[in-house]
Amino acid sequence: MGQLRCYCHKKWENFSKVIDKAKEACINVGNNVSDHFPDVRKMVGIGSGAERDVEDILLTRYACYLVAQNGDSRKEQIAFAQTYFAIQTRKAELIEKRLLEVERVKARAKLQETEKILSGVLYERGINDKTFAVIRSKGDQALFRLSTATLKRKMKVPANRPLADFLPTISIKAKDFAAELTSVNVQTKDLQSETMITQEHIDNNAAVRRILLERGVVPEDLAAEEDVKKVERRLASEKKNAIVNKRKK
Repeated sequence: MGQLRCYCHKKWENFSKVIDKAKEACINVGNNVSDHFPDVRKMVGIGSGAERDVEDILLTRYACYLVAQNGDSRKEQIAFAQTYFAIQTRKAELIEKRLLEVERVKARAKLQETEKILSGVLYERGINDKTFAVIRSKGDQALFRLSTATLKRKMKVPANRPLADFLPTISIKAKDFAAELTSVNVQTKDLQSETMITQEHIDNNAAVRRILLERGVVPEDLAAEEDVKKVERRLASEKKNAIVNKRKK
């Protein structure tokens, strides 16, 4: 928290109007003004060793942002502050976007590993790759209430690409959780027949769907996202460039 200094307004009265507008903006978004604009008092010298108590105020970083946004951009300090916060906001947005992309790439890799394990479990029970693909497709039908092919067309996913490469993170994790449940239950219940295994996978996907719907998420209505393979390549390239740039410094 920093102490306010009125560098960009000659009169405190003028600057207090900006503060009031900033406080109003703070209230309008549901924040507590006293948390960001605490009033304080301080003693200042007035000559001959005498002092008097004057009004002052402290600002959090968020409060500084609101003041900058509500200030007069013709003033150099306000223009600088507005530019500073715009740059910092953009940096934060890029960092958040990168973190979300990393999470999605990791979720996709986790789903691949889970399905690989599930495939091995089913192989031990006489389920071949072709039959596994059918079981997995019926799981999608239970989770999305659409066949894999229909959902691909709806999301404009190339027919020769895996659906999961274009799903949002929450849908990837939903498929992963359902596959994990099937893997565990097939072994715990010692399911052997194709019919019983298929029904188990359908039931698990249906159960995951119910959880999503209860939380207001309709999986088949979520928009497709960028090809996860492209995201993975971009992240790898950015990491490589960052390493190169670090070595150059």
